[in-house]
Amino acid sequence: MRLKDKTQAISKSIETGARHPIAYIDSRRYVQHNLSLEDGLGPLLEYFDQLPASQSKVNPLRALEDGDISLAHIEYHIEPYGHVVGFEIHRWEDGRIVEHWDNLQAMPEVVNASGHTMVDGPVEVVDLDRALPNKLLVEDFVRTVLIGSDASALTKFLHDDSLIEHNPHGSDGGDSLRAVLRAASDTACVRHQRLHRVIGEGNFCLTLGEGLVEGQHSAIFDLFRVAEAKIVEHWDVTEPIPARSDWKNDNGKF
Repeated sequence: MRLKDKTQAISKSIETGARHPIAYIDSRRYVQHNLSLEDGLGPLLEYFDQLPASQSKVNPLRALEDGDISLAHIEYHIEPYGHVVGFEIHRWEDGRIVEHWDNLQAMPEVVNASGHTMVDGPVEVVDLDRALPNKLLVEDFVRTVLIGSDASALTKFLHDDSLIEHNPHGSDGGDSLRAVLRAASDTACVRHQRLHRVIGEGNFCLTLGEGLVEGQHSAIFDLFRVAEAKIVEHWDVTEPIPARSDWKNDNGKF
């Protein structure tokens, strides 16, 4: 199994009840960035054990592998949390997981203005030889357009002003993104302020960033699909970052 397959298997074990995928985690060195869990393997096992496997459904969507990093785009139906979409990210050393990040968001049961859900669309990773230029393109886009709010630069990143948009508040095309960049006071808008990391394999790239969502300090994970050196599709997951006093570990979100 590739690293990314193992990451998917860990999430899938919530549904199956299997615990052997947990053996991929190095219990001696495991660093947790989910701020709702205490550090180490024990709190994760306790969390998994209290989830009702018979009432849980886990749908692995997209998976990427970039050096010592693997990630999975996952759709969850878990009681009592409901319908949730998220990204699970692992860092590996010596064949074991030593660090974990995630971002989770409740998934609306209705489609966006262009008829897309937060999870539908292509899943196949192709163009493996294009990973580095695609990552550089996506990083430039996030820094220039999303953080820099430079809508005039969109022609550099989009082909014929087209973009398939999966954000539940958005719609397809460059005009929708321009409207978001202009509407600084719109409470539904996502305001990117900082980029922490870019992870990519082939035609897919994920960025880990932070900013404001409905005015609240949040982690913003954006997934992009690239084709012919242009961004053609976008998914995202945003999650509020709790106040420092509410953190269960000292590792930070990023």
